[in-house]
Amino acid sequence: MSQAKKSVAIVNASAPFSAANAKDSLDVALIFGSYEQAISLYFQGDGVYQLIAKQQPEFIQQKDFLKTLAALKFYDIENIYVCQHSLTQRGLANDFSIENVAVLDRAEFSISLHQHQSILRF
Repeated sequence: MSQAKKSVAIVNASAPFSAANAKDSLDVALIFGSYEQAISLYFQGDGVYQLIAKQQPEFIQQKDFLKTLAALKFYDIENIYVCQHSLTQRGLANDFSIENVAVLDRAEFSISLHQHQSILRF
């Protein structure tokens, strides 16, 4: 008897250096990935700032944990989605620090997110 593989969505809604939420969500994603759990990452609200390229956290004396985003592909975490509405609200372009990020409108974002069995929000 085989069990269906459950999928997990991690929603990132916090700016990268405002609290520990962003780093915690990335750590959780990598742990799930190391156990070959089907996982998708979603970025909305201030969470879209986590994907913006060329950040300089050393100016606010923070460690650049966002470099770890480049490791996602080694953990087979390939489903990465960002909310177009959140980008537009913040005047951000689709210039991300990692490749293969799918930009979804609000309806597509919601439909995609709710296809997962578990949703963790950071």
